[in-house]
Amino acid sequence: MTKTLERFETLDELPQSASVVIIGGGIVGVTAALALAERNISVVLLEKGHIAGEQSSRNLGWIRKTSRHLHDVPLALAADKLWAGMPERIGSDVGYKKAGIMFLARTEAQMSMHQDWLTSVESLSLDSKMVDAQEVDQLAPGGKGDWLGGIYTPSDGYAEPSIATPSIAKAAIEKGATIIQNCAVRTLIKKDGKVSGVVTEKGEIKCDQVLLACGAWSRRFLGNLGVSLPTLPLICTVLRTKPMEGPTNIAVGGPDFSFRKHADGGYIITQRGKLVAPITLDHILIGHKYFDQLKAQSSFLKVSIGSYFFKDLGLSRNWGPTGISPFEKVRVNDPQTVEFLNKQALTNLSEAWPVFKDAEIEETWAGIIEVTPDSNPVIDKIESIPGLTIATAFSGHGFGTGPAAGQLAADLISNVEPILDPSPYKFDRLK
Repeated sequence: MTKTLERFETLDELPQSASVVIIGGGIVGVTAALALAERNISVVLLEKGHIAGEQSSRNLGWIRKTSRHLHDVPLALAADKLWAGMPERIGSDVGYKKAGIMFLARTEAQMSMHQDWLTSVESLSLDSKMVDAQEVDQLAPGGKGDWLGGIYTPSDGYAEPSIATPSIAKAAIEKGATIIQNCAVRTLIKKDGKVSGVVTEKGEIKCDQVLLACGAWSRRFLGNLGVSLPTLPLICTVLRTKPMEGPTNIAVGGPDFSFRKHADGGYIITQRGKLVAPITLDHILIGHKYFDQLKAQSSFLKVSIGSYFFKDLGLSRNWGPTGISPFEKVRVNDPQTVEFLNKQALTNLSEAWPVFKDAEIEETWAGIIEVTPDSNPVIDKIESIPGLTIATAFSGHGFGTGPAAGQLAADLISNVEPILDPSPYKFDRLK
């Protein structure tokens, strides 16, 4: 994980009961806890490791509408408003900047892809626009890349993952939520088929409802309950430079790199054109659901079979309330950084903007992205287990839309008018 992640202490003692228990201390879980606490609903959030220890501190920090599916843009628009108001809401900085995001194109096919997306969202009246090579140079001076142009959305932006989720979590505590770290939830307690509590490694908590928001661990937790959530893992590897002068504060995505300014003055960089796809047993079990996605994106995936396969295979898929769960065996999912992809990213970026040839690497890290067959999350109640709601499988989009996703989950739990139409995120679509 990034060494800039803000860590803080929380309670150790379990309360006997709460109205809602949230499983998972990432951006979605903590924003749901905040929303529920603001409504004076008693809520306990349980995190097996530490707050934002996995993908919520390992992502790139981008907050974007650009290139999202038409039905997914409303979630991003709602998140924009919540991010902008977050500092005032919680009384703390989250590093949010509406600095804009620009995606670049070298070929006519890439330009057409951006234009097709822009045409698909015309009804939403976004501020996204196509830009030519001259405008690219104006927005990010000093480049040597052979760009035809790209697409630019001035109202997109970014926040700092290493401080945002911890800051929101602390605000949730101040407003009445209970957060406990280093406490894994093993399973649910049910009475007459409905949720009546949770079993943790430290004891039981009675509750009326549970929100499962534990990212890449959600498939395993649900599988132990007899619920199949189709997700497969991808690994994104990232580097951060030391403070340096750069071409722009706009976040920029090229075909084989991306960069954005970090709060400390350095840049967050990744090889945008390649993700590691570690083979697991789940590829045999549910891989057929991903045939269309694999066909379209095979050039972006580096298929790998190695230590991740054996570590995953060694973790239980079925356990009881008194047994040691996988979540106690692996407190923080910490995949190895793929250094040659980081090297590629920096080389490709340096060729496009020579100023990065002098960049010094401050740190590197990697994170697990859980991907659904349609690359959209699930934010829905589980009909087969009344009282269980899930908000998970964000396919790499969770941080940017996190505040809206967390609030939507809280709305579903509270049975109030939802912040937006939840129908695109129904669980049944993946069956």
